[in-house]
Amino acid sequence: MAFNPEESIQALCDDFQTLVDFASDPSPRSAPAVEAHLFNNLLKLGAQLLRLYFESQAQEQPKDPLPQADGPALRYHGQRRRSYFSVFGKIHFERAYFYAAGAGGATPLDDALDLPDDCYSGLLCDWACFAVTDQSYGASQALLEHILGVRLPKLALERIVERAAAPVAAFYKHKPPPKADEEGPILVAEADGKGVPMLAPASAQVRRGKGDKRTKKQEALVTALYSVDRYRRSPQQVAAALMRQGEQGDTAARPVPQGKQLWATLSGKDAALAHLAEQAHRRDGAHIVDRVALTDGAIALQQRVAAQFASFTLVLDIIHAVEYLWKAANALLGERHHGRTAWVSQHLEALLSGAVTQVIAALENDLANRRLSSSRREAVETTMGYYRRNAPYMRYDVYLRRGWPIGSGVVEGACGHLVKDRMEQSGMRWSRAGAQSVLDLRSVRLNGDWSLYQGYLEQGKPASCPEEALVTPLVPPQPELRCAA
Repeated sequence: MAFNPEESIQALCDDFQTLVDFASDPSPRSAPAVEAHLFNNLLKLGAQLLRLYFESQAQEQPKDPLPQADGPALRYHGQRRRSYFSVFGKIHFERAYFYAAGAGGATPLDDALDLPDDCYSGLLCDWACFAVTDQSYGASQALLEHILGVRLPKLALERIVERAAAPVAAFYKHKPPPKADEEGPILVAEADGKGVPMLAPASAQVRRGKGDKRTKKQEALVTALYSVDRYRRSPQQVAAALMRQGEQGDTAARPVPQGKQLWATLSGKDAALAHLAEQAHRRDGAHIVDRVALTDGAIALQQRVAAQFASFTLVLDIIHAVEYLWKAANALLGERHHGRTAWVSQHLEALLSGAVTQVIAALENDLANRRLSSSRREAVETTMGYYRRNAPYMRYDVYLRRGWPIGSGVVEGACGHLVKDRMEQSGMRWSRAGAQSVLDLRSVRLNGDWSLYQGYLEQGKPASCPEEALVTPLVPPQPELRCAA
């Protein structure tokens, strides 16, 4: 049936008037039922309006031959059906198709309206990807179906997420750094690892051997970059806080990290730290006074951080230092000893006061004067070795006087929130590409960049426009995907 705009508009007006009459009916009804009825019918109206838009654009399109720079002009060859899977459901319409023998065909309206190469609308892709960053594909499917009444095939949803995530790295190369007056004087870089459960390779044994783990994990290297104001504390205040013995003793509120940017990659430490160093370089400047790199005591990570961040001071995360102190306390005193907490508190305050050498000497003295099993002796020696090796990065008295952060809480939190909370939900196993796509989009969301990123996708250029200028996002053109019926 030929499209008749007058009839379509009249039908829309009639349907809208029906909703107005329904809403203005004085008869008392259940508010939830009324709300659901209005929402469902507004979705139907949205589908009608969107189809009216497409059909009107198609009707106005000229059918003159299309000149080609390197071949014969394409001539009008009839109408071709197009499917568009929107938040209102699937819409079908026809538009002009142009063709010339040996030159192929074209549907210029698709380019004029920025229609995607596949059938899935940019807004639907946006909402679907946003859901997937927080919950499983199955749960995201169910959510969209419950709210919108549309169901995306899982394979299509996975492909949508994969291509939506592809430009994330480029986005962060172009995203302007925070303004100098929005930064604190200390630029902080943190890095840590978190395992992601991976799918077993096709060649994996059907039956596990003795000692084989059911799930193999691959490390996602998580990085965090932010600036922060100074926060000067005494060793006693920090020790009390870490031991949960009371308040920190000062009235100044802990400064909030500024411009926090999280990232997680399965491409290894070198790739992760190269990205982190690039972002740190873009944020550096005269407004940055101090530069701090916080890590745990992993040698491979520390060596790479030292190489990539030559202008930063490498600091051992105090939480890892405390963990080794507890191990020594348990070995020397036992886990139920009444004096264990006081022993740890005393030695922790010494560490925070810069007396690392004295703490090591005290541990050596305890080893000499106590009869311990080989396993307990080994635990104490491990702690001493850890402190000896990391002593250059444990000048906590200096760091506290300068108001520097000494705990990698930001990246530790990111390991849990960015990676574990999404990637280790019950029964999940990941392909490398699938995991990286979700991690990339989840990073964008947790960094507070979602709207800006959607604008970047829609515009296909550096994300330099103000957020209020962003329009409905569209995924950039990608290789064609077959749509489900």
